[in-house]
Amino acid sequence: MKSKIIAEIGWNHLGNIKLAEKFIKAAADNGADFCKFQTWSVNNLKSGKWDDDGRRQIYEKAQLSEKDHYKLKSFCKKYKVKFLTSVFNINDIAFLKKLNSECIKIPSHEIYNIELIKAALKNFKIVLISAGAAKWKEIINITKLRNFKKKAILMHCVSSYPLEKQNINFPKFYKLRKLSKNIGYSGHFNGIDDAVIAISLGASFVEKHFTINKTLPGRDNKFAILPNDLKVLNEFRNNVSFMNIDRGLNVQKCEIDIFKNYRGRWSK
Repeated sequence: MKSKIIAEIGWNHLGNIKLAEKFIKAAADNGADFCKFQTWSVNNLKSGKWDDDGRRQIYEKAQLSEKDHYKLKSFCKKYKVKFLTSVFNINDIAFLKKLNSECIKIPSHEIYNIELIKAALKNFKIVLISAGAAKWKEIINITKLRNFKKKAILMHCVSSYPLEKQNINFPKFYKLRKLSKNIGYSGHFNGIDDAVIAISLGASFVEKHFTINKTLPGRDNKFAILPNDLKVLNEFRNNVSFMNIDRGLNVQKCEIDIFKNYRGRWSK
C-alpha cells in the first residue's frame, strides 16, 4: 500500500487563516495527501507552566473557531488535499464528526484518554493514534478497545521537539507492528530522513510538521520541513510504491531481450 503523507500544519499559522491557506496550497502542490491542524478550546486548558511562559496566550491566538475549521476544510477541498485535525477533548468529537467523519488524529499525550479514543473509534472511519510518551502497557490497553483492529492506526512517535536522531527508536516500530497490521509514523526530526526510513519500512501514514517559512513565530516552525523537502519526500514515496509492485518470480517482460539474446553469447 502506498504511504499517505500528512503535512502537519498544526498551529504554525498562529490563527492567521490567510496564512493557513498558503500552507495548505504549498502542501498540496508538493504532494501531501492530508493537511492536519489541531482542535482545542483554551477554556479546557488546565493550569500549568504554560501560564507562566506565554504559551497560554499563544494557544489563545492559534485557537480555531468552528468557522475557521470550515474555512480550512474548504481550502483543502480547493487545493485537492484532505482535511485532518487532532482532537484533545471529547466535547469536540460531535462537531468534528459533522465536519469530517472520515479520519481523525489522537495526539500522543491523549493516548491515556480511553473515553476520547472510544468516542473517536465510534464516530470516525479511520483513527490515527500517536504512541509517543506512552507506557507500553497503555499502548497494549488501547489495542483491546472495540473497533481498534478495524479502524485504528498506531503511529510510532517520540514526543520530543525537535527530536534528536539517536532517540527516534525505529526498533519500537517493529514491536508496534506486532500489535497492529497498520502502523504509521509521526516524526519531529529536523529533516526528512526519518520519514524516508518510515516509508521504507512500510508505514501506512507518515506525518511531518510542515511550514513555508522556518522564521515564522512558534516552536514547531523551527523544525518543520519546507515545501521542497516535502516534494523530495513525495518523490521518494512514489518511487518506493513503484519498486514494490509485485512482478512475480519469473522473467519479466523488460528482461526478454537479455533472456533470449544474451544468454550463452560468450560460449562459442
